[in-house]
Amino acid sequence: MAMYNTDESITAFAHACFQHAIELGYPLYLSTKNTILKVYDGRFKDIFQHLYDTKYKPDFDAKKIWYEHRLIDDMVAYMIKSEGGFVWACKNYDGDVQSDTLAQGFGSLGLMTSVLVSPDGCVEAEAAHGTVTRHYRLHQQGKETSTNSIASIYAWTRGLLHRAKLDNNKELERFCNTLEASIIEAVEKGFMTKDLAICVHNTMNVPRDQYLNTLEFIQKVAEILKVNLTK
Repeated sequence: MAMYNTDESITAFAHACFQHAIELGYPLYLSTKNTILKVYDGRFKDIFQHLYDTKYKPDFDAKKIWYEHRLIDDMVAYMIKSEGGFVWACKNYDGDVQSDTLAQGFGSLGLMTSVLVSPDGCVEAEAAHGTVTRHYRLHQQGKETSTNSIASIYAWTRGLLHRAKLDNNKELERFCNTLEASIIEAVEKGFMTKDLAICVHNTMNVPRDQYLNTLEFIQKVAEILKVNLTK
């Protein structure tokens, strides 16, 4: 409870959110509990609104998108029933919890990208699910694992896409986009790891022939990628 933000850090966060929403062409929602935390959460609300009114509104209007503040409980309910298509600005704890809720609710943590964007344009991409220690221990014992590598691959592609943007490297951009499309194609064709098979078949006891192990999935994606790169 001793952790806090300053006006400077909140402003930097707000700039990153507004810029990201403009880049994606999605509306932006900020969620707080300013009805209870009137001063602290109220500061988030006030700073976001000020920046929107004085700097970003023309850019949002040009893209026919908008910014809106909502209470966190209202926003969670909206997220559950929505079909997506928006940027959600959360305070740290809210974002940590709700991002995992969203990812698992709509499939798997292995399907979620995690890209940290700073207001000065620096980017850091990572796999949001962490190190998957339990699977690694099984691997060390020589046991078969079915680890979803999608988030790890996307961490690389999102980082390389930013590199391509900085260098205006169209070939690298095409490679990254083709790799991401190949992953989606593989899953849609039924080639998936156990965590996704559990979602598809709605049972924890998925027959072994209904999913691929870690290496099999990576090899299948590589096969599809090789074909797609020749198109």
